[in-house]
Amino acid sequence: MNQQYALYLDAIRKVKWQSPEDVELPNALAHAWLTEQGSLSRRLEKHCCVLSVSRMQQEMVSQLDLSTEEGERLPDEKCLQREVILCGDDQEWVLGRTLIPQSALKNQQHDFSTQGDIPLGNTIFSADQVRRDKLEFGFAQLDGRYLLARRSRLWMNDKPMLVAELFLPQAPIYQEEWNK
Repeated sequence: MNQQYALYLDAIRKVKWQSPEDVELPNALAHAWLTEQGSLSRRLEKHCCVLSVSRMQQEMVSQLDLSTEEGERLPDEKCLQREVILCGDDQEWVLGRTLIPQSALKNQQHDFSTQGDIPLGNTIFSADQVRRDKLEFGFAQLDGRYLLARRSRLWMNDKPMLVAELFLPQAPIYQEEWNK
């Protein structure tokens, strides 16, 4: 496992998730990125020539492998856990961790287990029925910097999945330096 990826994953697992009303964000740019209701992948694509996905891990996990909060937001069943790093022009921008319950893998327009290196957002937001709820924000500390994170539950054709995203230091969300 890539050592930097392990640090990112550890950082996102330590985030104290809070409702958006309880988090003071550094600026309007951060607010716009974190409250994005559409595809984060599509928004990132506007800031680079090539958006790529490095799939770090994809496996089935049991409810026992989830945090209590994660388990409360999803059905009590095994989940496909997908962890990726989204890169804009070869710069690591976002660590994404998605949990898709086994029941949500069935009767969908797309087979998520074969998603490969395609950004999940591109697939999800191409579906007919997509909505987001349970939006939460947080901060992760990494190498002396505070990084922004968000987590939400996405519903695709009335089936839930939980998506957590950690915005890495080179991400466009940090166009204004506030993290010293």
